[in-house]
Amino acid sequence: PKDDWAVRMEQAVLDAAIERAPALGWNSRLVRAACEANGLSLGDEELLLPNGARDLAVLLSRRHDSRALKALEATPAETMKIRQRIAAAVSARMEAGAEDIEAAKRCAGFLSLPTNIDLGFKLAWESADHLWRWAGDTATDQNHYSKRAILGGILIPALTMRWFEGREAAEAFVARRIENVMAFEKWKAGKDFDAPLKAVTDALGRLRYGAKEV
Repeated sequence: PKDDWAVRMEQAVLDAAIERAPALGWNSRLVRAACEANGLSLGDEELLLPNGARDLAVLLSRRHDSRALKALEATPAETMKIRQRIAAAVSARMEAGAEDIEAAKRCAGFLSLPTNIDLGFKLAWESADHLWRWAGDTATDQNHYSKRAILGGILIPALTMRWFEGREAAEAFVARRIENVMAFEKWKAGKDFDAPLKAVTDALGRLRYGAKEV
């Protein structure tokens, strides 16, 4: 079937791209070279990867997400504290990408370009979503979004540090950031952030309807 061909060919092109990225960078030249290595014409390339190197970046990120989740299958998340789960999840994601570190470096540079920052954030959100689901998160309220935004904000610099400064520096950074987030959440739990809004709405209500008689 056509869909099966596309999935197989995407992965074959990605394999070729990972091999060639250190020499070519992450760009249209890489896409063409990886497609040529698999016998694809320009028409095939446009059909398979209509957004060129951006589509290739998506394939790489999703491969690394899948690899991380596979590695985490043996990790007993249910016996771990939440900060331990997140640390383990981020570590697994970093090491999943480190297996293709030279290609990951080129892709990171590509995603840091102003025209591609939006895609970088989207992929970080996807990765964060996968990791939170592995960690057992079932939130459907605003916490669903805030958790992924916060973790995505940790992932982007953590992955960059892993590629360019090594595992030890990246792991230390992640530990500090998780500690900061947990301290903030603990502080936030004791605060009533709805109180100022309630005070304003009560005041507006009195202005409109007058004070209630007691």
